[in-house]
Amino acid sequence: MAKVITMGEIMLRLSTPNNEKFIQADEFDINYGGGEANVAVSLANYGHDAEFVTAVPDNEIGECAVAALRKYNVETKHIARCGERLGIYYLESGSSMRPSKVVYDRAHSSISTATEADFNFDEIFEGADWFHFTGITPAVSDAAAELTEKALIAAKKHGVKVSVDLNFRKKLWSSEKAQKVMTNLMKYVDVCIGNEEDAELVLGFKPGDTDVTSGELELAGYKSIFEQMVDKFNFEYCVSSLRVSHSASDNGWSACIYSRDTKEFYHSKEYSIHPIVDRVGGGDSFAGGVICGMLDGKNFKDALEYGVAASALKHTIPGDFNLVSRKEVETLAGGDASGRVQR
Repeated sequence: MAKVITMGEIMLRLSTPNNEKFIQADEFDINYGGGEANVAVSLANYGHDAEFVTAVPDNEIGECAVAALRKYNVETKHIARCGERLGIYYLESGSSMRPSKVVYDRAHSSISTATEADFNFDEIFEGADWFHFTGITPAVSDAAAELTEKALIAAKKHGVKVSVDLNFRKKLWSSEKAQKVMTNLMKYVDVCIGNEEDAELVLGFKPGDTDVTSGELELAGYKSIFEQMVDKFNFEYCVSSLRVSHSASDNGWSACIYSRDTKEFYHSKEYSIHPIVDRVGGGDSFAGGVICGMLDGKNFKDALEYGVAASALKHTIPGDFNLVSRKEVETLAGGDASGRVQR
């Protein structure tokens, strides 16, 4: 199995139970998660040697976050203990026509103040096959953006393949700042993952006729934007999940991919996810599935189908982490969506 490194922020998630609004809640459900941590958990579940690199405070809450990763066989030996606090996010889970809401409390978190001196990147990337990061980490702080580039330089020095999930977060930074920082990082990237909004707000590409709220997808617009992205940044693959949001509880879910070398554009099968249990981490589970498929040596079309099936299943699981097995993903990707009891 391959060795995969992911780096980013893991946070304490406090979510309202039973789809309550914040003002109703007398207690919160506790989970831990974060974009790159979620990907690491997925890949560890599929049997790959997955390691998550981050910084957490040297206290009991920091250790709880590390323990949450270790529980799912994610390597944590290079996690730094430094800084003041673990980031928190509050989740109000929506239902039907009421959307979910996220409130961040992550200012001055450990990863936002960490520096290159807190990590031995040569040791971290020794023998690694793949490195994954997202646009969330550089958005946390200027120091985290600098740290991300240092990690990318080290990854390329060691011949590691790099993927990014663009993941624009408007509550963390502006589109102008995102474009300035992320455009500079794209020269290190081999596989770019991001939806039409990410491509526009993070990299400045206009998506054309794509409106996820209308219930319709204009695939020609995705093909055009992928071609432009490959032409500018020489990505090996451009990938996007495609979410048609009929309501907070009912989504259509598929994906598309473009290959630089074959110049092929491929759209996956579509899943109807209803009802949705928890959509947080859906995009990360998609990234983890696609990366797994590519590391397994699947062709890019089959890797995409694996990622879509994996992420469709994630929508049925509470929490940030996708806890499905290879067998469960392969069963769904093979066409069995019956949900029959397994005895």
